[in-house]
Amino acid sequence: MTLRILLAQMNPTIGDINGNVEKIRKVISLARANKTNLIIFPEMALIGYPPEDFLLLPHFIDDFDRALQRIVLESKGISLILGTVRKGEGPREKPLCNSAAVIEDGRLLGFYDKMLLPTYDVFDERRFFEPGKTPQVFQVCGCKIAITICEDIWQHSQLLKYSSYERDPVRELSSRRPDIAVNLSASPFSMRADLSHQQTRFLACIRTVSSLQCPLFLCNQVGANDSLIFDGHSAVFDKDGKVMLQAKGFEEDNVFIDYPFDPKLKGSSQEVSDPIAELYSALVLGVHDYFTKSGFKKACIGLSGGIDSAIVAAIAVQALGKDHVLGVIMPSRYSSEHSQTDALDLSRRLDIKTTNIPIDSTFQGFLDLLSPAFQGADANVTEENLQARIRGLILMALSNKFGYIVLSTGNKSELAMGYATLYGDMCGGLSVINDVTKQQVYQLSKWINREKEVIPWSIIHKEPSAELAPNQKDSDSLPNYAIVDNVLTAYIENHEKPEEIARRFGYSLQLVDDLIKRIHMNEFKRRQGALGLRVSPCAFSVGRRFPIVQKYIS
Repeated sequence: MTLRILLAQMNPTIGDINGNVEKIRKVISLARANKTNLIIFPEMALIGYPPEDFLLLPHFIDDFDRALQRIVLESKGISLILGTVRKGEGPREKPLCNSAAVIEDGRLLGFYDKMLLPTYDVFDERRFFEPGKTPQVFQVCGCKIAITICEDIWQHSQLLKYSSYERDPVRELSSRRPDIAVNLSASPFSMRADLSHQQTRFLACIRTVSSLQCPLFLCNQVGANDSLIFDGHSAVFDKDGKVMLQAKGFEEDNVFIDYPFDPKLKGSSQEVSDPIAELYSALVLGVHDYFTKSGFKKACIGLSGGIDSAIVAAIAVQALGKDHVLGVIMPSRYSSEHSQTDALDLSRRLDIKTTNIPIDSTFQGFLDLLSPAFQGADANVTEENLQARIRGLILMALSNKFGYIVLSTGNKSELAMGYATLYGDMCGGLSVINDVTKQQVYQLSKWINREKEVIPWSIIHKEPSAELAPNQKDSDSLPNYAIVDNVLTAYIENHEKPEEIARRFGYSLQLVDDLIKRIHMNEFKRRQGALGLRVSPCAFSVGRRFPIVQKYIS
């Protein structure tokens, strides 16, 4: 018998009962129209991932239990494997399970409970869930289907860095001889120096296939929820580990495949995308979903004529549309004429509305106001920060008055070094590139300009400057950003010792120690910054937890 299987790569919204149920219903209707036997949904497709402490609310779980029953009634003549959460049975440490509901022809056949619960990086599943006790093979559509959920296949792959489990669900399933394996995932995107997370995920699938000796159907969630961005890239692997089908990245996709596979369908190795293109797509999706899922429509951005605000503006236009983005130019006495010209040129190229609000008179007013209190003290960074805070105040006023969400424009390198002003340029509702290094910002700008000049080349080639003092350059107080980024990546993402970093790159140990000290000294600033989009293996916004008050680095 030939089965028509649909991978429903879905973008759920956390807690949206009616919206998520409606998405599932539409997929069921599409599947029926295409004479589909089995639909595979992602992990927690019904609820959205990660629901976090909503799971501690009993009525939240009860509401989704009722939603699941509505879906069961909708399943006449078709089978579903659907990611959800359920109440466990019997005495347990935790009351809930991260589960896959197995549904066939209007009946709930049962649940598979996720056995391996990650508690590292951005994951905290052990806080809420009890691990499943046994692997399971379900008889669905006349086929023996082994079900796993995300982390369940990672222990077997030997690709985990931060966790080692006592059990290996894949090894335990191998004796059951399934016809096909299914993996429901909510596996977030991150850009890595070696293998992309997508490539690593596919490698975990291939090693699972090798052990189970059967095809594997991976259905990964897509969309963004707060900091986390899910890239999709669902796929089907034959028993030799070749990719028979691959869904789109960074958008919902419903893909059909017949099993056994059509002999004319030739498997291939994994398609590898341009990593900078993937990074851009992730950031656009992150901005788009943050706005649409929260009910926001308009963004405003302080346009300085620098590369960071230019990148954020370009991403915002792609995510929200040019009519929903306002650029705010706020020149001071230290703003160069070419920076103002560049900001206007960028706005013309992006076709966005701008407003020009000079801040010099306000800045002078503050200087006059504070002059008695500052009497006898030399000018220093305080006066520089006043300008950034005036700009932050203006952006927040526009936000309050007209309903804009302010997009912060600081990059990861600046935030690591504390080269950002609290209550100034760190103001905002979403920090778009706070997990993007300065070198990646330049790579993104060149990628955006690959076909035509969107970001003026004069911005890209300009030496970085905050323009808060006469003839100021970032290099006056920071090493070259390439050096900063090398140390930042080695220390934050790879957890290398200062001595190892200095030796590997040929830097002085004093330089490395100074940069690492800056990273920790500025933890208090980052804690007060806007929510940021996570696109690296270790972001400041989520997944990295260091105390503000500490004496290890001083």
